[in-house]
Amino acid sequence: MVETPYLVVGAGPVGLMAGILLGQSGLSTQVIDRDSGTQESPAAHVVNARTLEICRQAGLDSAGLAGICKPPEDAGHAIFVTRLNGDVVGRLPFERQGAECLRFTPTPLRNISQNRFESFLESELLRKTKTRLNYQHRWESAEQDDEGVTSKVRDLKTGELLKIRSRYLIAADGAGSRIRKSIGIEMDGPPKLQSFVMIHVQIDLRELVRDRPGVLYWILDPAAGGVFVAHDIDREWVYMHEFDSDHESLDDYDEARCHELVTQAIGQKHPMKIRNRLTWTMSAQTASTVRDRRIFLVGDAAHRFPPTGGLGLNTGIQDIHALAWRLNAIEKRWADSSLLKSYAVERVPVAQNNAEQSLRNAGKLLAIPAALGTLEDASTTRMRATLDSPEGRTRVEESIADQAEHFDMLGLQLGYIYASQAILSDTNPTPTVDNPVREYAPSGQPGARLPHTWLRHGEEKISSLDLIRPSGFTLLTGGDPAGWSEAVSACADWPIELVEIEADAEEDEGAWSKTCGLEPGGAILVRPDQHVAWRSPSKPEDPRSALLQVLNTITPRAEAGL
Repeated sequence: MVETPYLVVGAGPVGLMAGILLGQSGLSTQVIDRDSGTQESPAAHVVNARTLEICRQAGLDSAGLAGICKPPEDAGHAIFVTRLNGDVVGRLPFERQGAECLRFTPTPLRNISQNRFESFLESELLRKTKTRLNYQHRWESAEQDDEGVTSKVRDLKTGELLKIRSRYLIAADGAGSRIRKSIGIEMDGPPKLQSFVMIHVQIDLRELVRDRPGVLYWILDPAAGGVFVAHDIDREWVYMHEFDSDHESLDDYDEARCHELVTQAIGQKHPMKIRNRLTWTMSAQTASTVRDRRIFLVGDAAHRFPPTGGLGLNTGIQDIHALAWRLNAIEKRWADSSLLKSYAVERVPVAQNNAEQSLRNAGKLLAIPAALGTLEDASTTRMRATLDSPEGRTRVEESIADQAEHFDMLGLQLGYIYASQAILSDTNPTPTVDNPVREYAPSGQPGARLPHTWLRHGEEKISSLDLIRPSGFTLLTGGDPAGWSEAVSACADWPIELVEIEADAEEDEGAWSKTCGLEPGGAILVRPDQHVAWRSPSKPEDPRSALLQVLNTITPRAEAGL
């Protein structure tokens, strides 16, 4: 019998981040995975601003992370072409990756190939924590009781069956989660939308796309239809090609056929090496719940999205960010286990919303072949005839322009607002926007992620998000902290740090306090996951009593000492 307080099954990006966040909180953790190491072929590639904020808060190596990002000048557009060497029919910005985004976040979205991101997280886990990482260990079953979970795990190197006893079991074991299936949690939503073969190619296409660099290239010619993902324009590409999973399998796509498909989509012969090929099925599903007593689902075990929007990996990282601080609070006895109820209450609606948006993005793409006329006549001749007609080309260009929301979702990525027992809401109005998917309105409303602003901190320039401690609450005041210091001292049962943001410390004086809805003397209580727990727009008559009541409400301690 091996004992560990926390067992994480799955060492993809979400499982590795779980090991990092739990390990940094001093929580003894073991991460296991059935594979022999991080994956070699790229998969997801979008790491959005919120995920990068979490990496920043975790203190991960910023220079090392920057080194694996694709430069925005290469990965800043989604491009629609007849074939890769053919006509450009449409071109859309791929998210906001430039300086214009720095007023909303310290870490704009970047394209990072998942295999590189996994390797980076693995090295950071081993560098920064004492979390144990064991590959070639397959989780097989588990039994729960009132005190913990006993898992049976097979060491695939020796064949030995191990028993691992943990207080909690975290399922980060992917879309086909054995853990989820074993506890009978159902998935809601369509399980099969389309099936694709993924062809990983070693190829240098810089000269071909030099005047039109991008991260995604949609091939519109139905004779060679598919999508190229430029993981590295100079050496590494992936080609996604739809296939009929009812009548075909991976065996039908040998190296020669994959070479032919990629050549057709490029539009000309080019030296290349097929590195890998695999099949996958696109679905849009969310788990009916993400908790069964002491077992929690995170990442793809809890939700499966179409890749149209790049939300899967990012939603998973945010899952474990939301769960880790709760487990830490219970371990350190400043909250009891009732705090865990709010994990599902907060995260399931976010996953459902992201699934719906990803599905909507995928559905809207059908407007392009409809405008081309290739839904009825899937031929190069029909595509060419439509594009040669001024009216037809305009119709297709408009259908592409209508996809802009698909590649501009800052509001969705940063603007989700939690509502649960771990949030004390107020009656102040929430800022509204015309398009909440594209437009982000910073707000100090309880449940929202703390608004970012740049602050002068000595000789440094930091973000307001950098003030939030990952292992306790942070109470921010916009000036006149008298009374709050005494209140924090009176609430010594909870880890709280009081931080005064003076008006003259802000680059844009007073604007941040106004965004947060704070008057002089007001305060905002922020959870370790950087979401606002409570807001006092002005100073209450008795700050001590007010703060104590809030903490007892959102993090009750009825089981403390048991």
